Amino acid sequence: MVENNYDAFASSYQADNENNAWNAYYERPAILSMVGDANGHRVLDAGCGGGAHAAALLDRGAILTGIDSSAGLLEIAQRRLGGRARLLLADLNEVLPFEDGAFDLILASLVMHYLPDWSLPLSEFNRLLSDGGRLVFSTHHPFMDHQSAGRDDNYFETYSFNETWKRDGRDIEMRFWHRPLHAMFDALKSTGFQIDMLSEPQPDPRAQSLFPDAYNSLRTKPRFIFFSAVKS
Repeated sequence: MVENNYDAFASSYQADNENNAWNAYYERPAILSMVGDANGHRVLDAGCGGGAHAAALLDRGAILTGIDSSAGLLEIAQRRLGGRARLLLADLNEVLPFEDGAFDLILASLVMHYLPDWSLPLSEFNRLLSDGGRLVFSTHHPFMDHQSAGRDDNYFETYSFNETWKRDGRDIEMRFWHRPLHAMFDALKSTGFQIDMLSEPQPDPRAQSLFPDAYNSLRTKPRFIFFSAVKS
């Protein structure tokens, strides 16, 4: 079975992503707040999906390029953004098709936990950033990952684990990579980044009435962790 095949359920995934507790009322507002001012900035949305973050950044005046490994999600993003952004099919496990210093800001929302090795993607992000440029990304929180994987042994190990998602009446096999917090720090440092902010945010208060169970869970258990790192 093909893993992480977003093309198989792109439409239903994006529809859920637009309005669920985890994305619309937790991850998206948190990472966009961390980004701050984007007016006039050359931004790479790495793993842009259906374009929700890209739309918000364009509304803030960003000059935006989006990449994703799913052609289905890129098609959704293209329809949504209406030609306001340059969108390309690309794999973060490979060298990216841009010149050195092409961007002032790179956003990578909930994509790093799909990557078995952070060395190449982080090195590429560093190469693509201008001097003093910033990488802002979110990823699975390592403590919650370890719990979700059902592991009760070695938290400090880097390992993959699978989940089965139910979408459109089918089982979709997803594979994620757990890495301990120190490994995230080490990977950033070794590829030329200096962390200037780490966040374990609270959910948007509006989620309390809409998704009370998810809201209470997110208030007490961090699902994602957020980094801002500067090219040093």
